[in-house]
Amino acid sequence: METMHMGRMIHMLSHQLKRRNIQEELMDEGLTGSQRHIMKFILLRTLHTDVYQKDIEEEFRIRKSTVTGILKLLEKNGFIRRESVPQDARLKRIVPTARAESLRPQILEQLGRTEALLMEGIPEEELHIWRSVMCRMFGNLVKAEEEASKTNKNIKEEEEKDE
Repeated sequence: METMHMGRMIHMLSHQLKRRNIQEELMDEGLTGSQRHIMKFILLRTLHTDVYQKDIEEEFRIRKSTVTGILKLLEKNGFIRRESVPQDARLKRIVPTARAESLRPQILEQLGRTEALLMEGIPEEELHIWRSVMCRMFGNLVKAEEEASKTNKNIKEEEEKDE
């Protein structure tokens, strides 16, 4: 594995985490996989800050229309409610209901077990280095994506001028 490409290793780790989550899934409640992931995100993020639809779009990198559909179903099924924000009535804060809140302890427990398993036998110094490297890799990808987006925008503008 040590000679494997970084992207492949990250993909394999991510796949194993997803498989573990499916096997250990405590949050069935009739939700689809996407709904479960978003519900977990909402429950974990609302522990320390407000959550808005835009946060979900950015976190999961999915379109506004897709998030809107998922949130409508979560609201219909009693997992969330959307509240207007005093400073901007168009902006809706996503708030977990009591039904969703009852799932939070299970999610936190599962997350704790998975984190402990991931870090088992790895010295703190190595974990610190790993976190630092992962942050830099993520930053590299974000920077490349931003640069590609600018290039594509410039190309499109040039094409429009030529027409």
